[in-house]
Amino acid sequence: MERHLQNWFLSNTQKWQLQLLRYCFVGGFAFIVDVGLLYLLTEYAGCHYLLSASLSFIAGLCVNYLLSISWIFKSSTYNSRTLEFVFFAVIGIVGLLLNELLLYVATDVLHLYYMVSKVIVAGIIMLWNFFARKYLLFTPQDKKA
Repeated sequence: MERHLQNWFLSNTQKWQLQLLRYCFVGGFAFIVDVGLLYLLTEYAGCHYLLSASLSFIAGLCVNYLLSISWIFKSSTYNSRTLEFVFFAVIGIVGLLLNELLLYVATDVLHLYYMVSKVIVAGIIMLWNFFARKYLLFTPQDKKA
């Protein structure tokens, strides 16, 4: 059992299933950073909630990126970390836009309770972010052909 846990959490891997499991942990932690900072900036620092949301989104994105490159995805498509981060952020922003659209559809069109909508949409967006980042950013060029 200890060996399996060590493989799950500490070993380098190219197996997408294990990377997805790790991505769930990373995404969950980044989500906590995002929501926690949103609350702190709005309630305690007196920032407008839209400014807080932007800043907290950037913080969550940075946490997600740093943990992703150090724990989940070891190889990269790009030689430049700056370029890699830009594409990582673009995928995140597309995910944010998809999130807003799907949340609106599920809540206002399908008339689901907004918290139920959020849970469903969060799962979809997490899969989008993982697979887009895995295949567009963290698959070496020689493995794509």
